[in-house]
Amino acid sequence: MPDIMDICELSPAYVRAIAPYQPGKPITELAREFGLDERTIVKLASNENPRGLSPKALAAIEAALPDLARYPDGFDLSQALSRRLGVPMEQIVLGNGSNDVLELAGMAFLAPGCSAVYSQHAFAVYPLATQARGAQGIVVPAKNFGHDLEAMLAAIRPDTHVVFIANPNNPTGTMLSAAELESFLRRAPRHVVVVVDEAYNEYLDPALRCPSIAWVGRFPNLIVTRTFSKVYGLAGLRVGYGVCRPELADLLNRVRQPFNVNNLAIAAAVAALTDEDFVRESYELNVAGMTQLREGCQRLGLAWIPSYGNFLTVEIPRSIGDDAGQSQAGAVFQKLLRLGVIVRPLAGYGLPDHLRVTIGLAPENARFLEALDAALKG
Repeated sequence: MPDIMDICELSPAYVRAIAPYQPGKPITELAREFGLDERTIVKLASNENPRGLSPKALAAIEAALPDLARYPDGFDLSQALSRRLGVPMEQIVLGNGSNDVLELAGMAFLAPGCSAVYSQHAFAVYPLATQARGAQGIVVPAKNFGHDLEAMLAAIRPDTHVVFIANPNNPTGTMLSAAELESFLRRAPRHVVVVVDEAYNEYLDPALRCPSIAWVGRFPNLIVTRTFSKVYGLAGLRVGYGVCRPELADLLNRVRQPFNVNNLAIAAAVAALTDEDFVRESYELNVAGMTQLREGCQRLGLAWIPSYGNFLTVEIPRSIGDDAGQSQAGAVFQKLLRLGVIVRPLAGYGLPDHLRVTIGLAPENARFLEALDAALKG
């Protein structure tokens, strides 16, 4: 009898070629791996809010527990976002995190024979959302670790359906000004959907934030995505949203899972939007923590990429002597793990000499700097 075909071969080649997303190492995994006490581990790898979630959000979760037998209804959250942002509910698309909305854009607008444009060193979900649809990714070389919008505009082809832009960018922390981004939107072809990913928007100085929601009224091809995973502290509940013209929202909702945001996430997000003190305090903590990390890296003689998010990407010097020119970031990362400090290596983002560290509480930042000093010394 002929050999039975491997069932995995039934999957399209472009799906089988995907390199799975690698999240930050969980605390529990590190504790098991090195026999560490979970309570002593500091995780600064996933850009989470070190304060946790808003007390108002926690109270809303507790109040929603009795209704978990019911399917979720996103009306309350869409209405709350509509009021907060000043846009009709028909322009809001809810997602299982903003990652979900990025995937929805790929599902709605990409297919084999299409292309998507995104920057080198940009968020890993952009190539994943592109490749999973059989489309071709056009990676534009970064400029000073950030988006080169002129080069991205030039890279758009007749078959380009989507451009992904992160502002601020993860993992480098770079930011585009409102003038730069608006100029790009004015000149981008109207047949190309431009997705502006603003996951870290609330960590920006208010004076630096782009009026991107208002731009949706001017640019019919614009989708703005945001999340509750960062400053709002709801990463574990997975809730985000997109804002775009009703026609685009209708397409995204056609490919969206009907109940993609759960009851607890909806309740928590609605409450989190009302806790302005929590957001302000989280922003202020991040400003202080960023200063603490920058000053600490300066004392250690390390360079970093100026960041507008809730993280700092630090350059680890290459080795000298017999191994001159060899990247040391991976070795430093492993030493930090053994010291109970989790950060994020960035070789997969084309940054083999860099580590990304989330801004934590002041004692967590101090612990990282102490461990980093020890790791660098051997």
